[in-house]
Amino acid sequence: MKLFKEFKEFAVKGNMMDMAIGIIIGAAFNKVVDVLVKKVFLPPLSLLTDGVNFHEKRIILRDAVEKADGTILKNEVAIGYGALGEAFIDFIIIGFTVFIVVKFMNRLRNKAHDAKDKTVTTPKDIELLSKLTDLMEEQNTLLKSKK
Repeated sequence: MKLFKEFKEFAVKGNMMDMAIGIIIGAAFNKVVDVLVKKVFLPPLSLLTDGVNFHEKRIILRDAVEKADGTILKNEVAIGYGALGEAFIDFIIIGFTVFIVVKFMNRLRNKAHDAKDKTVTTPKDIELLSKLTDLMEEQNTLLKSKK
């Protein structure tokens, strides 16, 4: 019963909804990046390398063994370094995009937390802490002057 209560508190606080939204957006973003790499970046790269399809690039360790009728006795064993290259390009694009988004969000957050910047509304907790800091500095100045 306690576990159910904790789960309900977790879900009500919004953590679960935030996480679900992040997962859904991440899955959709992954599809966009996948298409961007396979349909936008790799074709010109393939054209520059005289039509090489990078997804099919691999090092064959053992060829497939087939019977005369075409049934496969042993499957091919290969290292698919072309697929690794595509995954690496995906990673670079996703990493750079996340970096740009985080950088933009940090800039907005830092601007919102600056109590002296009047162009952005400062959150109440930051505003109160700023006032408290100012009052403490004023009090310290008064105490130092009395010595």
